[in-house]
Amino acid sequence: MGSIVKLMQTDAEIMLTFRTIKQLRPHLIEDDFLEKIKRMQATYGYHLVAVIEDDEVKAAAGYRVTESLAWGRYFYVDDLITDEGSRRKGYAKTLWDWLIEQAKINNCEEFHLDSGVQRFDAHRFYLKCGLDITCHHFQKSL
Repeated sequence: MGSIVKLMQTDAEIMLTFRTIKQLRPHLIEDDFLEKIKRMQATYGYHLVAVIEDDEVKAAAGYRVTESLAWGRYFYVDDLITDEGSRRKGYAKTLWDWLIEQAKINNCEEFHLDSGVQRFDAHRFYLKCGLDITCHHFQKSL
């Protein structure tokens, strides 16, 4: 069976992504995950997708379609991760191509994501896929 990109909608499907998403977001707590995803879906239009092969999550992404004065209608990837044991097998590219297509289908003018400064492998992948580094992101914990 080949890999497929699937929108994760049911409680069981959402929970299947936890182990992979936690690799990117280690602060997440499994008991709170489903409620948090459902709240983000209802409040912000968050979508959770995964590359599934042999009933296993090989890669996952969370995204939103939104709008701003600066960027117009844009596609924002909040989370993008390939399972540690599944890297360098093409799953990220499969998911990437699907995300780009969704941005086009949703009539987005731009495609955006932020990436931690320490994620050098991810940066190489993003640059190879045609993204440009266009701004600095600033933050302050409150």
